[in-house]
Amino acid sequence: MSQYKIEAGTGQHIGDREDQQDRCALFAAPKAPGYMLAVVADGMGNQGALAAEQVINTAQQIFERFSPLTDTVEDILLSIAKEADTVIKLSAMSSAKKPHSTVVLLIITPQNSAIWAHVGDSRLYYFEGPNCVKRTTDHTYFEQLKAENKLDETKANDPLLVNLLVNVLGSSSDFTLATNRRDGLKIGDSFLLCSDGLWRYFNEAELGAAIAMNSPRKASEMLIAKARERAVNGKADNCTLAIIKLVKMPKEVKDYTAQKMRRAV
Repeated sequence: MSQYKIEAGTGQHIGDREDQQDRCALFAAPKAPGYMLAVVADGMGNQGALAAEQVINTAQQIFERFSPLTDTVEDILLSIAKEADTVIKLSAMSSAKKPHSTVVLLIITPQNSAIWAHVGDSRLYYFEGPNCVKRTTDHTYFEQLKAENKLDETKANDPLLVNLLVNVLGSSSDFTLATNRRDGLKIGDSFLLCSDGLWRYFNEAELGAAIAMNSPRKASEMLIAKARERAVNGKADNCTLAIIKLVKMPKEVKDYTAQKMRRAV
């Protein structure tokens, strides 16, 4: 069983957009004590907010049914993505607008493990102290060309390629869910889930330092404020993040009341 306490916090800012199309949430599993789920979804299109909301609702409903006696964490993550993808596609059938969404999911288990999955360019960072040891790879055309060794200097400097997603929920083509895990979690480890409206303004060292030196709530406030400061020309995207930190368990304070002292003698 885990020897740490989980501290978590979320933050959002609408940026310079007319509406907030990002969503995030933290959930506990009613049938699985000690398990927690973090979700960030970045909706796109004219009904992007609806798509992201459907991701969150789907995640909550499926996680509420989760039992480690009958389900694996990996199966739950895949079920969330599959069902959210279906719901978004059904919404698109009844509207001329075509909503899509990214998603990044993280489940922390009482066995000191973290399992995560993502679709799109919403990211997860895993830190040991201030040091980033793992990060998800964006599902963009840029990263696809990079993996295939087809990225020349011209393409590398093309902002359209950097932002062009090749894998999202709600698309006419099937999505691919990328998964990863980390066992042996310990005090000092932390996770950041965020939309591209946050990560594009920071390098890994900046993110790690902010999270390691502050509570999740304070770090969220600082990062959002700095992202707003660094945004230029009034074109800042929606900004959303969730931070999970593993910290020392509080020491038990013994209560030596008079009544308890009498019982002891």
